[in-house]
Amino acid sequence: MIKVLVVDDSALVRQLLTSILSEDPGIEVVGSAADPFVARDKIKKLNPDVLTLDVEMPRMDGVTFLGNLMRLRPMPVVMVSTLTEQGADVTLRALEAGAVDFVSKPKLDVAHELPEYAEEIIGKVKTAAKARVRALERRPAKKISVSEKLSADAVLSKPVMKKHFRTTDRIIGIGSSTGGTEAIKDVLRDLPPDMPGIVISQHIPEAFSGPFAQRVNSITALTVLEASNGQQVLPGHVYIAPGNRHLIIQRDGARYICKLNDGPPVNRHKPSVDVMFRSLSQNAGANAIAVMLTGMGDDGAAGMGEMRQAGSPTIAQDERTSVVWGMPGEAVKRGFVEEVLSLNKIGKRLQELSSE
Repeated sequence: MIKVLVVDDSALVRQLLTSILSEDPGIEVVGSAADPFVARDKIKKLNPDVLTLDVEMPRMDGVTFLGNLMRLRPMPVVMVSTLTEQGADVTLRALEAGAVDFVSKPKLDVAHELPEYAEEIIGKVKTAAKARVRALERRPAKKISVSEKLSADAVLSKPVMKKHFRTTDRIIGIGSSTGGTEAIKDVLRDLPPDMPGIVISQHIPEAFSGPFAQRVNSITALTVLEASNGQQVLPGHVYIAPGNRHLIIQRDGARYICKLNDGPPVNRHKPSVDVMFRSLSQNAGANAIAVMLTGMGDDGAAGMGEMRQAGSPTIAQDERTSVVWGMPGEAVKRGFVEEVLSLNKIGKRLQELSSE
């Protein structure tokens, strides 16, 4: 049983989150708190496995409290944030401070969206609990009515595979989800500015992708941008898929071009790693390198298989250094990964492959 403490200054939000999480038989909400000072006392008393933490609260903001918590009593935390540019900056700082993941504030006036919201927050709380080394009691969860899970076929048709011969124009594709914002920074931090173009699909909301690109740009010698439609993929540059748009890589002669696609969510994600990887398999083949970093679920596993079939080297982050070994683990399980590496070795391996 996963014990959860809900921390939010809104009584209505506390009540709603408690109600949603309590619907799952594997979760027990052991308490709630209106501010960090009450939360601190309840953490000591109730010993929760996971904390849901409001970003903006009175007396002490969520990020400051999180920083103190991670120093004194590290534990899995899921941030609850508004999906605004200001909320994005604060939430990204929270992820840097050690939060496992984040969810949006529940929309109290949109009842029909609550089933999907419930699935998201329950899934992220369970993932956060697994991020700690602790045996958890597993029970079947109640079924929640959610939207159909689509494959990459909904955006890009699957072609008959044709062999792409290696030329000199490498391109690197990176996919990630839970824990990915920090893993991406770790991979890119020490890469030299003469690297091939890098394209990234990270599961992230629309308001977050731009601020995230700016934060990554500040810690690497590469130029990091939020991808825009028709943009040429240049060496030494990194293009991050905008939230709520699929990133497709097309070929125009010797050039690679970013195309943004507004098709349906794939594997319930938009951007989807499967969509980007499929486009790389079609348009770059053996010229591309596929990397799967930490993430929940299986998005990108099928696409990595298509990339390997097209001749691309494939790399997955190992279980030990992943926040959650869902996406990389699924790709490994299906036999699509050539190399499983710890996070601190992936950047060096990309440099080696890029120079071959």
